Amino acid sequence: MAKLTDIVSEGAIVASLASADRDAVIAELVDALVACGAAKAAIRDELVAKVLERERRGSTGFGRGVAVPHVKHKGVQRMTAAVGLSQRGVDFAALDRQPVYSVVLLLSPEDRPEEHLQAMEVIFKNLSKDTFRRFLRQATTVTEVRTLLEEADGQHIAG
Repeated sequence: MAKLTDIVSEGAIVASLASADRDAVIAELVDALVACGAAKAAIRDELVAKVLERERRGSTGFGRGVAVPHVKHKGVQRMTAAVGLSQRGVDFAALDRQPVYSVVLLLSPEDRPEEHLQAMEVIFKNLSKDTFRRFLRQATTVTEVRTLLEEADGQHIAG
């Protein structure tokens, strides 16, 4: 089973998102993945467009202050994710109509759907825990987020 620390790219944790709207947040997180070498700069615009297209089909803001935008793309070599935190909250057209404070953006290779599903499962399993969501929302530094992911992988966080 995949681990959060394997999925979330080193350098792709944005502890304080500069953007305030959904589309800009998605672009900011794709940029973080490009900047740390987890995604190719050449397909940056394509990735942003695909994620936004996915959002138009149905919000990935599943409530409780969390969104998990995700996309499969042939130009993505390995599964990778970025984590972005917003103090203000972002309107993601979430199911519960509440602002989103924690965003996990997942990029997966097009030809490995099982890996994509496994990663989504690990992400959702942790985000469904109140404690994990609360700690993530309270985190203000990359180190705090990284520590939380490590603790979650070690199953030290109760529901």
